[in-house]
Amino acid sequence: MGAGEALRFLHEVDLINLRRRTRVVQLAADLLGRRTGPAGPDLSGTRIGVLGATFKPNTDDVRDAPALAVASLLHKAGADVHIYDPQGMDRARAVAPELTYEPGINEAVADADLICVLTEWADFRNADPVALGDLVAGRRVVDGRNCLDSALWAQAGWEYRGMGRP
Repeated sequence: MGAGEALRFLHEVDLINLRRRTRVVQLAADLLGRRTGPAGPDLSGTRIGVLGATFKPNTDDVRDAPALAVASLLHKAGADVHIYDPQGMDRARAVAPELTYEPGINEAVADADLICVLTEWADFRNADPVALGDLVAGRRVVDGRNCLDSALWAQAGWEYRGMGRP
């Protein structure tokens, strides 16, 4: 592969990654019954709990983290975003101070109209959807990492959307 081909390939990878980020926002809008206009979805008046800010689990690295980028996109669309990450809170706050940071999962999802799981931490994969359902305003979840057991969440009464899943 020549240098030009490699650059084109990397550009395509970047475009796919950007589309995945905006796809999470679109799934959120769909679950919330919000229409998308020319400027994108309007999520004003909604509270979204975001689980995950780091690039991957078991790190505090938020550099180019899709999770943090999606949380910021949700905020830019008008949502009141409450975020929790087991290790990346300080670094995330430095990069995206406009978001609200919470000390734990329960606080991040409390009264949320929708939850987005954006980093596949074991704490999030193994979270009890029944217990979380008692804390939220609406049982809607976007699984941005396809790390949740969709059948278990649906059985607990959640509207579930995963990336590339029906």
